[in-house]
Amino acid sequence: MTSSRASGASVSGKPILDIHELRFSHADAAPLVDGWSASIGAGVTQLYGDTGSGKSTLLRVLAGELPAKGRLNLAGVSLEHRPEDYRNNVFFCNPEADAYDDATPAECTASLSAGDVDFSQARWQACIEGFALAPHLEKRMHMLSTGSKRKVWLAAALASGRALTLLDEPTGGLDAASTRFLWRTLAGLAELPGRAIIVASGARIDSVPLSGSIELPLQ
Repeated sequence: MTSSRASGASVSGKPILDIHELRFSHADAAPLVDGWSASIGAGVTQLYGDTGSGKSTLLRVLAGELPAKGRLNLAGVSLEHRPEDYRNNVFFCNPEADAYDDATPAECTASLSAGDVDFSQARWQACIEGFALAPHLEKRMHMLSTGSKRKVWLAAALASGRALTLLDEPTGGLDAASTRFLWRTLAGLAELPGRAIIVASGARIDSVPLSGSIELPLQ
């Protein structure tokens, strides 16, 4: 299981993400994590915390987007020594990004999945259908609603073959049918070996079998 405490705990099977003595703080602020160690294995792990607890920030740290002290090792690759290879094995679902506003959903997905040799075209197509995105495929991303834009990112994330997928409040802006489809798909992905998915959510997840949990603030 993934630890919700700073000391960490082992997971069954080989860990996918090893976190050792991680420390991160914004300037002149108390540390978000300080000496946190944990091992995250295959399956779905919930990152739980109230609004403002730092869930999004911690995801960015684990994605290698924010510099922190300590060591992060993903599928045998060290962020410190091989940062590009580390980041290329992470899918960080960030639908608020505007870099793809002028792209179609397919073009956006192609960019997000570049270099991902295990990307599943069949799973992506299933997500397009499950999220009812077919009518929007010829539109530009800036033309989509917040919910539809999130669905495009989620479809790419769920079809990803990268070792680590990070989802930040994935149900935000989703309709009920899309939320049910998301949980069903995550439940299926939870059974796959070699892939860790961390879902940041301010509500307890009870629709997906969890392999572990992390709770902020860490004690």
